[in-house]
Amino acid sequence: MSNIPLKRDTFILYKGKPARIAEVGDKKIKIAVVDGRTKSVRPKDVTPLHPGPLKTVNLDPPKGDPLLAWELMAGESCSLQEMAELAYDVYTPASIWAIWQMMEDGLYFSGNENRVTAHTAVQVSQISQERAAKAAEEGAWQGYLSRIKKGEVTTEDKKFLQDLTSLAYGQTKKSRTLHALKQNETAENSHKLLLSIGEWDEMVNPHPYRAGVAVNSPRLSLPALPDEDRHDLTHLTAYAIDDAGSSDPDDALSWEDGRLWVHIADAAALIMPDSEADIEARGRGANLYLPEGTVNMLPAEATERLALGLTEKSSALSFRITLNAASGIESVEIMPSWIQVTRLSYAEAEGRLDEPIFRELYAVAQAYERRRNEAGAIQIELPEVRVRVHDGIVDIRPLPHLRSRDLVREAMLITGEAVARFALEHEIAVPFTTQPPPMEELAEAKTTADYFGRRRKMQPSRPSSQPSGHAGLGMGLYTQATSPLRRYLDMVVHQQLRTWLLGGEPMDEHALMERVGASGLVTQDVRYAERQSNQHWKLVYLQQNREWTGEGVVVEQRGKNSIVLIPSLAMDTRVRGKRPLNSTLSLKLKYVNLVKLESSFKVVE
Repeated sequence: MSNIPLKRDTFILYKGKPARIAEVGDKKIKIAVVDGRTKSVRPKDVTPLHPGPLKTVNLDPPKGDPLLAWELMAGESCSLQEMAELAYDVYTPASIWAIWQMMEDGLYFSGNENRVTAHTAVQVSQISQERAAKAAEEGAWQGYLSRIKKGEVTTEDKKFLQDLTSLAYGQTKKSRTLHALKQNETAENSHKLLLSIGEWDEMVNPHPYRAGVAVNSPRLSLPALPDEDRHDLTHLTAYAIDDAGSSDPDDALSWEDGRLWVHIADAAALIMPDSEADIEARGRGANLYLPEGTVNMLPAEATERLALGLTEKSSALSFRITLNAASGIESVEIMPSWIQVTRLSYAEAEGRLDEPIFRELYAVAQAYERRRNEAGAIQIELPEVRVRVHDGIVDIRPLPHLRSRDLVREAMLITGEAVARFALEHEIAVPFTTQPPPMEELAEAKTTADYFGRRRKMQPSRPSSQPSGHAGLGMGLYTQATSPLRRYLDMVVHQQLRTWLLGGEPMDEHALMERVGASGLVTQDVRYAERQSNQHWKLVYLQQNREWTGEGVVVEQRGKNSIVLIPSLAMDTRVRGKRPLNSTLSLKLKYVNLVKLESSFKVVE
């Protein structure tokens, strides 16, 4: 605290600027500042530097040699008055202000109103180097801004582009670049700028990152398969039917003496509850299926060792299911097993449906589907496509309706009901998959527009510890249990079943629902990332096919516009004008906005 009294014409600092006291009152003082204005302020808001008298605040620096004073005092301290006298041979407001400004600059001196320290030569050199580096960095930054405004960047600009990349990926909420360019700091604006300068191209898919999901498969080691008794079912013919090119088949079907066998990859044999791999899978929720590739929830080793048909003999958890004449579940037996698997694509299986085993399996599937339909299953028949990216080219192919797909789907649903009933009968806690009825009564559906409207009225399915119906499937009891390599809750069901089969104590309802909650939100993020990614790559496909033309079906009238479903792309778009529902339109691509995930088409009359 300065010992200089506050009186008229004292030289003071106010908010870091020179001023003089014009008048001293009881509670406040009136000060004059550089531009001649006066202000009333509190005494504690000013710092006295010289007793004065000071008549003008415009202080010209006196003649002197402050650098000589610095050399003489390097590494030492003294009062502000002593330093001013040493540097300028006088103690005046001007000499005090000159030293104060050098302290504020901070190169040679530092301190306060009571004490001044002269830096050592080493300190001065270090500060000078830091300032030079900062000036160079600022110069580089300004050069970068100048270039990016012109849409040009160099390799030296990579370090500055990182904030754009992080924001475009949704990893941060701020961007120094966008702030400097006076643009809203959004992921979309970063994405747009990165595309415009050529740092990114359409092959960059930021949506999984923005969804916050894992974008790389886990790398964890797994234990050896436990040494336990397994039923030898290698005498059965077991078919794993999947999409062509599938690398992780986890279910296979057999038929024996009027009974359906469903074999599922025995993931729980290696993934124990609360193991490192289990906790990792819980945090991922499910496989992430992207057009550019799959991100697995389990280590690659799990697929290599457990997927069916990848080795001569596969370990499985097998379900022998007996159906009654009404296609209801009469009994189910569950056992760890060894099986030999023949892999088929859906197309290959389609060509073999007249063979005895496939004919029997398909008959069972048809009967079970009829039972579900009679129970109120809600059919939604809308086009589906498969989107793949290979060597920079996007390929979109419609998924044809194949009876072999129906066969596998119904077999998996039968297994889901059988497992749910088994768990209920033996008091094993499992996450039942439930779905409430639609938000309003559904009219009969015959057209594409009808099915499109139906989908919008459906409520989402959800896991529950309590058994309840699944309105969409027309099932009174159901749990998902056929994809433990792909979905975490399926694996939890397997863990519960295996624990019970081995005589252990399965998790209780509370522990089960903790797992359901932990994986539920991230699974939603996974599905969102998949939807956004599919839309991204569909738009890239359109960019790669600028002259695209095709047909669309009017499925909804919204205001003065029509919503049109494009079957070949399995996407909908908005076109101008009200058009009759289910009318077919010829469309031509107008533009694609990859950043906003938007596209526009014009109607070719």
